[in-house]
Amino acid sequence: MSRFYSAELIEQVNKGNPHRTGNALARACINANLPAKYVAEALDVTRMTIHLWFRGKPLLDKNRQIVEVFTDLVESDTAKGLLPAKNLAEAKAYIEEMIGRKI
Repeated sequence: MSRFYSAELIEQVNKGNPHRTGNALARACINANLPAKYVAEALDVTRMTIHLWFRGKPLLDKNRQIVEVFTDLVESDTAKGLLPAKNLAEAKAYIEEMIGRKI
């Protein structure tokens, strides 16, 4: 079952460098209430990979561009008021609409 982020992770992300790709992704996902499980599905990686990126592990070049685009879309939709997701069902529906398939 998906769940939202722990206070410990949020604190760690807030202390991190917002200019790093993984930290920017984490901030966007936390602000948008998008669980790592759904983000992993959208980015075609594992949930563990998402958490490693959130905690500062560098991204491979092959992932960097898609993560940056994903982060920009989430930040844009948050600014437009489409996010944050109010619950898991809403978060899942948002990701499914974004990627064009069921997860």
